Amino acid sequence: METKQPNIFHTNIIGPIHSRRLGVSLGVNLLPKDGKICSFDCIYCECGWNADHRGGRFPDADEVLAALEEKLRTMHAAGDPLDVITFAGNGEPTLHPEFSRVIRRTIELRDEFYPEVKVSVLSNATRMTQPAVHEALMSVDNNILKLDGAFDETIHLIDQPADPHYSVRQVVDGMKTYAGQLIVQTMFVRGEHNGRVIDNTTAAEVEAWCQLMREVRPHQIMVYSLDRPTPEQRLTAVSKAEMEQFVAPLVAEGFDVQVSGK
Repeated sequence: METKQPNIFHTNIIGPIHSRRLGVSLGVNLLPKDGKICSFDCIYCECGWNADHRGGRFPDADEVLAALEEKLRTMHAAGDPLDVITFAGNGEPTLHPEFSRVIRRTIELRDEFYPEVKVSVLSNATRMTQPAVHEALMSVDNNILKLDGAFDETIHLIDQPADPHYSVRQVVDGMKTYAGQLIVQTMFVRGEHNGRVIDNTTAAEVEAWCQLMREVRPHQIMVYSLDRPTPEQRLTAVSKAEMEQFVAPLVAEGFDVQVSGK
C-alpha cells in the first residue's frame, strides 16, 4: 500500500467532501489541528502513527460550534447540497471533554439550516459506554462504531488500542446497549506489522465476526478495505467481490450491509 505524509486535518471544519460511504459530507474535527489524539493506533490510519503526530490541546468547543454555524449558514445561503455532518478528524472524536454538548448544539444547527441532513459520528467505540457519550451517540442519525475483528488478538494487532485490557466481548456487550441504534463499521485488511501476519479475512475470523453481527444486530453494517495511504506499508486491500462473499450470509438473513471497495 502506498505511503506518504499523514493526512492531518489543520482545521476544525472540513469540506464539504464526497464520502464513498456517506455522500456529501461536512466534517467536524474535534481533535487538535496540529496532530492526532486517539485511543487506537490503527496500522491503516490515514492520520499516521500516534507517536509521530501527537496533537496538542483539544479545540475550544464554542469556537468549533461558531465555525460550524458560519459554514452551514454560508452553504445554505448559496444553496449548496449537503447529505451529512460527520464527526471524525484527527483521532477519536468522543475523547473531546465537551463532546456531548457539541453534539446537542450541532443537532440544533442542523435543524435550523439543513433539517433533512443526517448527523454522523465515526467512533472506535472505546468510550461508547460513558453515560454522556452514550446519550449523545443515541441522539445522532448515524452512530457508526468500529469493530475490526472478532478476536482480541486480531484487534490488538490491527487497531493497537491504548487500553491493554481492550476486550471484544466488552465492546459487543456495549454495542448491545444501543438496541440496534448503531452502524457497525469493519475494515478488512491483510498484511504484516512488526513481524506479525495481519489477516482478519480467514474463514474462522469471518465466521466469528458474522456471529457477533447477529448478536449485536445493528441497523446497518459497513465493511470496507484500504483506499488511502497507510502508515504501515506492508498492507494490501481486500477486493469488494471478496468482501461481498464475507457478508453474503448476513445479507441473506436480511441484514443491511454496505460494501465499499474496488
